[in-house]
Amino acid sequence: MGSRLRTVGAVVVAAVLLGGAAAVQAAREQRVPPPPPSEDSLYLTSGTAVRRLTVGYSALAADLYWIRAIQYYGGVKLRFQKEQPPAAQPGGAPVEAYPLLYPLLDLTTSLDPWFNIAYRFGSIFLAEPYPGGAGRPDLAVTLLEKGLAARPDKWEYMQDIGFVHYWWRHDYRAASDWFARASTVDGAPWFLKSLAATTLAEGGDRQSSRTMWEAIRASAEIDWLRNDAERRLSQLDAADWIDQVQADVNRARAAGAPTSSWADLIRAGALRGVPVDPTRTPFELDPSGTVRLSRQSPLFPLPLEPQRTMTAPQP
Repeated sequence: MGSRLRTVGAVVVAAVLLGGAAAVQAAREQRVPPPPPSEDSLYLTSGTAVRRLTVGYSALAADLYWIRAIQYYGGVKLRFQKEQPPAAQPGGAPVEAYPLLYPLLDLTTSLDPWFNIAYRFGSIFLAEPYPGGAGRPDLAVTLLEKGLAARPDKWEYMQDIGFVHYWWRHDYRAASDWFARASTVDGAPWFLKSLAATTLAEGGDRQSSRTMWEAIRASAEIDWLRNDAERRLSQLDAADWIDQVQADVNRARAAGAPTSSWADLIRAGALRGVPVDPTRTPFELDPSGTVRLSRQSPLFPLPLEPQRTMTAPQP
């Protein structure tokens, strides 16, 4: 009994000290912001080693590493918004844009193999195109497959893998296969079977993308995922609106009207006003008459696929 009380007391004292240290660190960081994350900040890369060090506190350590992963992702993303991002390689891939992201997520899920949010959020952070994410759909699939190995009955991970194949890898056959696999799991929603068929038949079509995101929004168990689906649906709306505005611009150009600015088009009667996207951010119009989403829009950048962007005809 005495040893148990001593153990409980030690845990309470440790918790108080940890809380105090966190408060002191938070106050310090308000006055002196921490330096950008570096490779040196991840000095433990083995989940097995960390589990041995944390003994019976692996779940707590997983929480701490998850917080670190979120801080790292948010910090790097914010820095890219303020500074020049890393130079891109041929094809647009960044040079080690988020080098610690996957190792941090891997450690988190090694410490707690049932860490659902880390798998689902983490896969989005990894797959999201640069500079908003690591642009690594391959690592997103690897992370989700790791979660699936721990929980073979988790149809959400299968759906998410299909989602990665569909949206970022544009491999509609693989996406359909994963949706179909998810549909066979007990408790999976009814729409996965129809989603598998639609993806296979109409992969790359904007309407099939809309169907997929509506399905994800309907099945999301976390508000963040539901909000992300809402954002993707707004991106699809923006793409549709760009097509409509581009058609108006093209007609005005064919009629001989100047199309180098919104003011020209409004004076010519082609438009009633400056067109805006679903967030009320004005679209951009380049001198050649091509309509684009503004870089200032919360919806930027639009996915390259699946969409069929109309461009201005060549003079």
